[in-house]
Amino acid sequence: MHPADSIYKYFPDLNPRQKEQFEKMGGLYISWNKKINVISRKDIDHLYVRHILHSLAIANVISFRSGTKIMDAGTGGGFPGIPLAILFPEVQFHLTDSIGKKITVVREIASSFNLSNVKPMQIRAENVNDKYDFIISRAVTRMNTFYYWVNKKIYSHSVNSLENGILYLKGGDVEEEMNELGHLYRVFDIASFFDETFFETKKVIFVPCSY
Repeated sequence: MHPADSIYKYFPDLNPRQKEQFEKMGGLYISWNKKINVISRKDIDHLYVRHILHSLAIANVISFRSGTKIMDAGTGGGFPGIPLAILFPEVQFHLTDSIGKKITVVREIASSFNLSNVKPMQIRAENVNDKYDFIISRAVTRMNTFYYWVNKKIYSHSVNSLENGILYLKGGDVEEEMNELGHLYRVFDIASFFDETFFETKKVIFVPCSY
């Protein structure tokens, strides 16, 4: 059994190229992680569930239309951006992080997979001057701060099934933090998509943009 089987269980319609990319991802990250630590040692053995499949939870909330433009803010080693870029090859992903060595790994991984829809950049999210349909992230800071950084970088006109906005992967009790934001939001429990115990407290939070 290949660790990538945990992905095929929920995404059975992947094409051969996508399957090859996901199957090679484990070895590439293990190799790069020995040079530049972007994934904790306790997590690298659980890469497929705790990082790749976790990233793909966003795809259970929305299936991005072709041409959608997305920024992954604080991407770290490329999550959730790279797994989603493999799943949605017709969607453009701008992966940003302030730490250069992390972007080095992202750039090399994307190049290894010939992901022409991925643009890595060393830059803080709040300093990006472009606009996007969605901004995605894995809990880089409290939502109140994150929202302030990125809200004005989101297009007002929506072309997907969800209104344009933020898709945020976060664990634990989110109610206090989200109430602090004082803005409409929706919470999707990842445990309703995936049955691994790791996801029992994990969520996708959707915050629509406002003008």
